[in-house]
Amino acid sequence: MASAAKKVLVPVANGTEPLEAVITIDVLRRAGADVTVASVEKQLRVDACHGVKIVADALISDCGDTVFDLISLPGGMPGAATLKDCTTLERMVKKQAADDRPYAAICAAPAVALGSWGLLKGLKATCYPSFMEQLSSSTSAVESRVQQDGKVVTSRGPGTAMEYAVALVELLYGKEKADEVSGPLSFNLWILHFSLLVPTDSCCLKLSFMALWDALNPYLPKVMRSNHGDEYTFTELNQVKWTFDSSPQILVPIANGTEEMEAVIIIDVLRRAKAEVVVASVEDKLEILASRNVKLVADVLLDEVINRSLSDNNLLCEQGGLGGAQAFANSQKLVNMLKKQRESNKFYGAICASPALVLEPHGLLKGKKATAFPAMCNKLSDQSEAESRVVVDGNLVTSRGPGTTMEFSLVIAEKFFGRQKALELAKTMLFVHP
Repeated sequence: MASAAKKVLVPVANGTEPLEAVITIDVLRRAGADVTVASVEKQLRVDACHGVKIVADALISDCGDTVFDLISLPGGMPGAATLKDCTTLERMVKKQAADDRPYAAICAAPAVALGSWGLLKGLKATCYPSFMEQLSSSTSAVESRVQQDGKVVTSRGPGTAMEYAVALVELLYGKEKADEVSGPLSFNLWILHFSLLVPTDSCCLKLSFMALWDALNPYLPKVMRSNHGDEYTFTELNQVKWTFDSSPQILVPIANGTEEMEAVIIIDVLRRAKAEVVVASVEDKLEILASRNVKLVADVLLDEVINRSLSDNNLLCEQGGLGGAQAFANSQKLVNMLKKQRESNKFYGAICASPALVLEPHGLLKGKKATAFPAMCNKLSDQSEAESRVVVDGNLVTSRGPGTTMEFSLVIAEKFFGRQKALELAKTMLFVHP
């Protein structure tokens, strides 16, 4: 029997850490939670950190009378400070505590918001390292990656966001549901076999496949790391030096059905690394509705960059999500750009469904080793590296899915900036132990 949907509030603000917000929303919606993304600004759209633009579902003023099973605060500065200063949100979270209902926060938010509101007294909690002293003044501060004390969950930062989100699923639904969301079950074999039966020109069957994918996706393997905090590794073949003249320019296309967790992690991490990332919508408008109904706003339309000459330091990087990958595969303009990248020995990459549904059918994996989402690996003509988490073959980089996106992004940063810079970034984000 399906678990009853739990109501969850995730407030966002200008300066919110988008990776923390979107991973939490994505994972909780995979678990079946009814998540409301609420803007504490005067408008629905918020400009999160690293230039990521998110459109909320509602204004916080519209949520004040709703009873939530969980309220989860993302970090980021000045986003966490803006959350703290929101009197409506403060009242809601204080009532949550008074009614003995769960609340949670990550990164700066435990210290800046929950601690300032007096909601961590007598509890053990954690937060981003640079806020630990502030947290210590309001609670017993610990250095756990994720800390649960009763019905309160706190966590350290971007690199612990997935662990945090899975902990929230367990708090709401129990360990079995958390394992379903984060670990592999046998359903992937079924959907893999079903996918072989879907003719590419059959609209009805394709829609049925998409519906089945969406229904079963929470149970498919996300390839989440078990060795949290360890240094990441990857497989590299036919090594070449990824060079650039000034700052590497990276084009990240997005579409309706894009996997928002993957898209936001790629954009967030690579902008932290000081790459110039351009987010381009392949749709006819800037705003797209991603696979878990997160609304993201691109920087430009793909048509606006289609005639832009891509220099040698450019990477064209596609994320997954079945609907998004199919939109990429159906965009002749994007496919032509990818073919130009390959023909010019420039860099390109894909993760999740995109290696199998976009690169493979268009001959962009010919002579290359690659990996993809587990249920899609049968579509790769060369499956010898299908089990690898991240594969670099010359000027191509591929990866498996949501649970490998941080590694995928860090590997791209490493290829452009070097291992030391990538590890420093991973440690700052707390993906790797400092």
